[in-house]
Amino acid sequence: MKTTPSESAVFPRGDRAPAEYFTGTAWVQPLVPDSRMFNVVIGHVTFEAGARNNWHTHPGGQILLVTAGKGYYQEKGKPIQVIQKGDVIQIPADIVHWHGASHEQSMTHIAISTNTEKGIVAWLQRVTDEEYNRSN
Repeated sequence: MKTTPSESAVFPRGDRAPAEYFTGTAWVQPLVPDSRMFNVVIGHVTFEAGARNNWHTHPGGQILLVTAGKGYYQEKGKPIQVIQKGDVIQIPADIVHWHGASHEQSMTHIAISTNTEKGIVAWLQRVTDEEYNRSN
């Protein structure tokens, strides 16, 4: 059974994520815009079942706090990891990776891009269906 993002979320769903960088339907709500005071960008991201972002890197690293659902995280050249509510993923600077919802459930996380004076994100190619389906 496919699930959709909960209407009881703490933060608003936000705007539809750009199709250029996401496959499927995802929503992004900025929480802290690029802040020179804190050198951080924080966003609340909801991926509907089957949605994921492109391969990408963060020049200053990233932390993901999974707040709902079940999803996947993968670093280039490594196996896909199942992630779920309560997981904390620490992604070092410049690691090529992607993340998104599982096939059957939505997934929501708070994404914290750190050390933003080095840059925020470098988007790369799409995660193919073949790559995504290796999670089954």
